[in-house]
Amino acid sequence: MSQLALFDNQAVGPAGLRYAPEFISAADEQELIAGIAALPLQPFQFGAFEGHRRVKSFGFRYDYTLQKLTLSEPIPDWLERTARAVEHFGKLPDGSVRQVLCTEYDVGVGIGWHRDRPHFDKVFGISLGSACRFRFRRRQGNKEGGKWERFSLNAEPRSIYLMDGESRSSWEHSIPPVERQRYSITFRTMRGDGELEPLAAS
Repeated sequence: MSQLALFDNQAVGPAGLRYAPEFISAADEQELIAGIAALPLQPFQFGAFEGHRRVKSFGFRYDYTLQKLTLSEPIPDWLERTARAVEHFGKLPDGSVRQVLCTEYDVGVGIGWHRDRPHFDKVFGISLGSACRFRFRRRQGNKEGGKWERFSLNAEPRSIYLMDGESRSSWEHSIPPVERQRYSITFRTMRGDGELEPLAAS
């Protein structure tokens, strides 16, 4: 797995955002897509709301109904090599990645403005299958009616991004509806275990 043309110029993006194209090979990309497609993906659940993207979590998952972080299945072997490469990209010790989220986006599906749950620390993402426009925004000043500061990044297939620092804590991010089927794998480190409960058997 390569790490080419690292994008570290904070003047052109939120502080703490890093991006690298061609992080994995085309062969690795196809293996990861096949691995995700074989998973028992389920529509994303946000309490009573059911999202259009389909997901599978490993390590931990956040239960929006219970509003708790819960244990999930261990990170599978077929994702371990990629997790180690992600940690190397982030200059982290092996085993720092504690949570993995695999996501399938069909044509016309995106994700709204949000920040990842505060239980998680650094957030890495690998794009698979097709590109997407990865959008960032933060409000200027403290007033509700204040203007938004915005930034967009074209996340190409096989690329990786890292959100840390202000890009993780101060900026929201979203993905508009994709034009082609897309997969992604999100790798997260933890701030702490928090209040964990075993994942109930389904």
